[in-house]
Amino acid sequence: MSSAEEEEIPVQEVVPARSGVLSEVGFAELSISTTTKSALAGLGFNKMTHIQSRSIPQSLAGKDIVGAAKTGSGKTLAFLVPIIELLINVQFTRKQGTGAIVISPTRELSLQIYGVLRDLMEKARYTQTHGLIMGGSNRKAEADKLLKGVSILVATPGRLLDHLQNTKGFMFSRLQILVIDEADRILEQGFEEDMHHIIRLLPKQRQTILFSATQTKKVEDLARLSMSGSPVFIGVDDEAASSTVETLQQGYVSCPAENRFLLLFTFLKKNKNKKIMVSLLGLGVLVYIHADIQCVQFAAVPVKFSGTWEFTTPVWTRGPCTERPPILLLQ
Repeated sequence: MSSAEEEEIPVQEVVPARSGVLSEVGFAELSISTTTKSALAGLGFNKMTHIQSRSIPQSLAGKDIVGAAKTGSGKTLAFLVPIIELLINVQFTRKQGTGAIVISPTRELSLQIYGVLRDLMEKARYTQTHGLIMGGSNRKAEADKLLKGVSILVATPGRLLDHLQNTKGFMFSRLQILVIDEADRILEQGFEEDMHHIIRLLPKQRQTILFSATQTKKVEDLARLSMSGSPVFIGVDDEAASSTVETLQQGYVSCPAENRFLLLFTFLKKNKNKKIMVSLLGLGVLVYIHADIQCVQFAAVPVKFSGTWEFTTPVWTRGPCTERPPILLLQ
């Protein structure tokens, strides 16, 4: 790395936000299209969180962003709204290849981000294509879709690098914006070298947004490598002792292994009118829970596996974001 790259990144300081997750600023006050505003309102997003209210205007202005915010602070919409607005404004089409890439550390987080993206695009009835590529999925199907053109792409690092290097016809030369979400987790999981390769392969003339729950030396190095000029630093509750938002209540119960399912069953029964996501150790446990829960009825209402309760394998290690169910159980 050259001496120029080793210099500290000059940043424009933005005053940290305080007092809870939600701000007093609504999405309706943003300088974005009425279609996007309507889609957000239709999905129940009215008030912005602090990280959204502070970062979205800067991103819409084309600034590079380094964002530090607690888990559950709403970072997903903080980068999806600027991505959508940018591609809509420049009338980006699938024939131009990929205009935006979002990199996240895990399959499950990628699925979560893509779910929000898909819902927002469908609600707004935008025509820009979108896709998801990640390890463990059908690589050929992913490649075929990339060849047809994916305007907004959500990806895990390893699979993205694979396609960048080996999928002929994958057009990314007109990339407009790169988002690196949960940068600290990406680096913790050993993707530092992959990220360096990815950044070197992507066009240099682009906007870059980087979010991280914690700021480490490696995160700073990644930001330095991926950005040029003076990025805007946006910190939310930087001085807080906890990396999760204050409104997120946490607790645990210690019990014998043979009583775990009974305890889970009892909790679900007592909270049958609430949205609950249960994180399990693996697919074997998932199938077991699915089979048993399906045959249970509460107040004559069948409990559906794909309904109010959502079961998943472990991923939400940083906690659910603001648009996820209010109760998360880890088995």
